[in-house]
Amino acid sequence: MADIYTTAKTICAGFLYPLVIFLFQIQLHAQPVISFNSVINNTTPAGGAVASPIDIVNAGDGTNRLFIVQQAGIIKVYNLSPLNFIGDFVTVTGITSGGERGLLSMAFHPDYKNNGYFFVYYTNTNGDIELARYHTPAATPNTADPNSKQVLLTIPHPGQSNHNGGKLNFGADGYLYFATGDGGGAGDIPNNAQTGSVLLGKMLRINVGTTEPANYTIPPDNPFLTPGDGIRDEIWAFGLRNPFRWSFDRLTHDMWIADVGQDAWEEINFRTNGNTSGLNYGWHCKEGTHDYNGGCALAAGTGVYAPPVLDYPHNNVTGGFAVIGGYVYRGTLNPAMYGYYIFADEVSSNVWLLPPNGSAADTIEFRNALAQISSFGEAENGELYVASLSGQIYSIAATGNGALPVKLVDFSGLATPGANELSWQTSNEIQLQQYTIEYSLDGIHFEQAGAVAASGSSNYHFTHTITTAGKIYYRLKMTGTDGSIEYSKVIIVSPINTANKNFVAPSVVSNGMMSVNLHDAWTDLQIINLNGQLVYKTSIINRTGKINIRIPSLHTGHYLVRLVANGKQATQQILVQ
Repeated sequence: MADIYTTAKTICAGFLYPLVIFLFQIQLHAQPVISFNSVINNTTPAGGAVASPIDIVNAGDGTNRLFIVQQAGIIKVYNLSPLNFIGDFVTVTGITSGGERGLLSMAFHPDYKNNGYFFVYYTNTNGDIELARYHTPAATPNTADPNSKQVLLTIPHPGQSNHNGGKLNFGADGYLYFATGDGGGAGDIPNNAQTGSVLLGKMLRINVGTTEPANYTIPPDNPFLTPGDGIRDEIWAFGLRNPFRWSFDRLTHDMWIADVGQDAWEEINFRTNGNTSGLNYGWHCKEGTHDYNGGCALAAGTGVYAPPVLDYPHNNVTGGFAVIGGYVYRGTLNPAMYGYYIFADEVSSNVWLLPPNGSAADTIEFRNALAQISSFGEAENGELYVASLSGQIYSIAATGNGALPVKLVDFSGLATPGANELSWQTSNEIQLQQYTIEYSLDGIHFEQAGAVAASGSSNYHFTHTITTAGKIYYRLKMTGTDGSIEYSKVIIVSPINTANKNFVAPSVVSNGMMSVNLHDAWTDLQIINLNGQLVYKTSIINRTGKINIRIPSLHTGHYLVRLVANGKQATQQILVQ
């Protein structure tokens, strides 16, 4: 934690030490701040652009390739470091696409490097959920055999086109897990999520074979294997509504499930490794941590109720309407984000980071961060990516990685009566669209204060009118012309010291005229640069009230204005433009 007083004290070697009644304070707030860098878009070379990307996966075979699943059925493959398009990997046949239907996920067998098998999850031409297996010949590692498709499982999905679930993941145990939606419509009227004879609204777990023809068996430790209990053996957990995206933590193997809500709440479910079996996540008796439609009793024999670790309300400000689950970051390029779980909302465009301690109260929120997020993805090296239905794939980075072609040299704030004056300096500003100023009262939940168009200038200023008396957290969201986003670090502006009523307002001087409000008697006004040098001095004996002082031409930057009289002094920072 560093503040302007400490910095100035160090620079000036004691000259500013008496100025312990600074009227403002700026601090860096230690928290990861994420950025999005467009890596695949409509400018990608011919054939490499994507349409309605719906999943991002890696093969786990040591090649560090990235596979982009498109809703209409084509899977594309790319090399990483640097990222470049290789070609179309395969086109999945027999699907129905549109709305919530289509090719929804793929997963590579843990031993894909040797056996060449991968699995796809989609809605078939009847609208039912289907799980199929494909094979990649060793001779064509970037092109799967389109004729190798074998269907393992078909789950009836009658009547409705939505709530198909759709994410495949292999666990550390080698078994295939996948989560299904409740069958669609509103309120799960058929009660699918609580009915053991139906595979809808569940987390399923099977052992997929590598023999011909394709088959699967039931793992011997699945939780509902009692003969005659009326519960399908494939079921691992009950009570899900539409778990469109979920994941395992690649380090701890903990399970994270983002379940899309009904009328009021979206939820994130978290369970540690070894404690994910035989649970009931509550739908349709529960929506998030709340009773749904008056509540109800969970179906007997369907597992222990497991409440979510976090839920958020339906609104476009602090919440959203369709949660998109992500991953726990375990890469190496962004250590500030290590251990955080990232998730988003497709409708509100909000993105959140849930900290390693799992405390919902410490969740970091990025409002209106990225539009139309459909899925997150994890590369083989642990770095994270995000897909937008607009046809873009972004890499995810933490503060300081320079995702945008702009360098933020300085970002600071100054408290004045009724407003905080924010200023920032940049260099190498290329193809930048705008700066969005975001503020927060708690350092967690940020909202927009305003926006400033990028002009190619190196100096910017924004006045934030305030009504609160407490400290305020600020950050800049910098948006490129291609939609890429980078966030600044967070600063804190503390309230003005009301015990000292002498101040300069406005604190930004742009025309050589400085307005000073004098409630007490002073003898001199001095202007000092941040190197401790006196650059201007004038007498103000017997002057009170609001006075205007013409100051000399000074270089752009921050200065200290000091009032002096009979051993007392008051100091405030100004910005000269």
